[in-house]
Amino acid sequence: MTPILQAVAPELLPFASQNIADAVESLNARSLDAATDIVAGLPLARVIDMFDRPELQRAGNLIARMPDARAAALLEGMADDRAADVLLELDEADRTRLSGRMRSGTLEALRQLMRYPPHTAGSLMTTEFVSVPADWTVAQTLAHIRDVERSRETVYAIYLLDPATHALVRTVSLRRLVAGEPDVPALSQAQRTEPVWVSASTDQEEVARLIRRHDLLAIPVLDEARHVLGVVTVDDVLDALIAEGTEDAHKFGGMQAIAQPYINTGFWAMIKKRAGWLCALFLGEMLTASAMQHFDDELAKAVVLTLFIPLIMSSGGNSGSQATSLLIRSLALGEVRLRDWWKVALRELPTGMLLGAMLGAIAIIRISIWQYGGIYDYGPHWVLLALTVAAALIGIVSFGSLTGSMLPFALQRLGFDPASASAPFVATLVDVTGLVIYFSIAAMILGGTLL
Repeated sequence: MTPILQAVAPELLPFASQNIADAVESLNARSLDAATDIVAGLPLARVIDMFDRPELQRAGNLIARMPDARAAALLEGMADDRAADVLLELDEADRTRLSGRMRSGTLEALRQLMRYPPHTAGSLMTTEFVSVPADWTVAQTLAHIRDVERSRETVYAIYLLDPATHALVRTVSLRRLVAGEPDVPALSQAQRTEPVWVSASTDQEEVARLIRRHDLLAIPVLDEARHVLGVVTVDDVLDALIAEGTEDAHKFGGMQAIAQPYINTGFWAMIKKRAGWLCALFLGEMLTASAMQHFDDELAKAVVLTLFIPLIMSSGGNSGSQATSLLIRSLALGEVRLRDWWKVALRELPTGMLLGAMLGAIAIIRISIWQYGGIYDYGPHWVLLALTVAAALIGIVSFGSLTGSMLPFALQRLGFDPASASAPFVATLVDVTGLVIYFSIAAMILGGTLL
């Protein structure tokens, strides 16, 4: 048994011997009190490794329960970007208390990271990267990497800086350095093209797109003078996009995003996240009742029309939800831009008409089978009824597709998250207009017969 494991209480041995990912998962499964006791009994180096993982839940709560000296040492030992995230989880009093126990250099670096807006390159970057003067040799650069590698988040990309201005000149990979001759300049092993970089204000989705496009392990964040402020690593981007994807999925389901896993979210917190949207959608659906009241005379004359209301409403909502989900994802991936809205409209309108015609044909076949098979008698004007349902489906599915595709554009243009165009919201909007379309078409086709 290693000296580190010998110093750990027997009940904590699994947390000290497991790989970090498994240890973090086990810690997440414990109550807050139990988790506090566990991190208090583990060596500081092990706790730092665990807190460096974004998958660790309740990190801020655990830090707040620690003695000040240990909490400050833990924050200083963590990667700067992760420490900044944990500090943001603390309330102002705890943050001020722990800030007084940290070294000024570390504290200033964390404060700088905390100033950047969420979901930007600045909020994701770490200041722990490897940079050397561009006139160093391969041997000098490798020796520097050996000296600092324990305090750097990544050593696979090395940034060569102008010796006078400290501006970024080129990027060289560790692989290229290892393969180079010791006495040649490190710059000779660097990529020939200009480095790919982002500014601190670049959106995290654009950062992810550039990393994927150029197959990078890290991307530098530069200021106006091309000084390297930090780097965003591929694992940090993945963690951020997974979190944003979860938030978008919650919004698309018609609720506020929850910060904690479902099982760890309190009862009243869950009610708060869901009740607001649910009440808003309920108020919207009240317009459906108002629309039906407006056509109560038509309903009284032709009760058979009510049989197809659920069919009509659900088809329009489904087509709108399809279009919304497609456009939200396309906007997120940069496949379409705001200026492309008219291209999308010209594409979705005929698409909706064809899809509606397909559903209308199915509806005509279904009504015919039921009528001829004696399953249900739709009356002497059943053919006109079938045409009414088919025409209404064409109109409603076309409207749903067009509305569902345009709503994300409208929200983004107004500065809102396109993911707020949730499927329930689109369905509610299409439900109301769908009834108007249905009864208007019925009045035209069935006028003088059933109506």
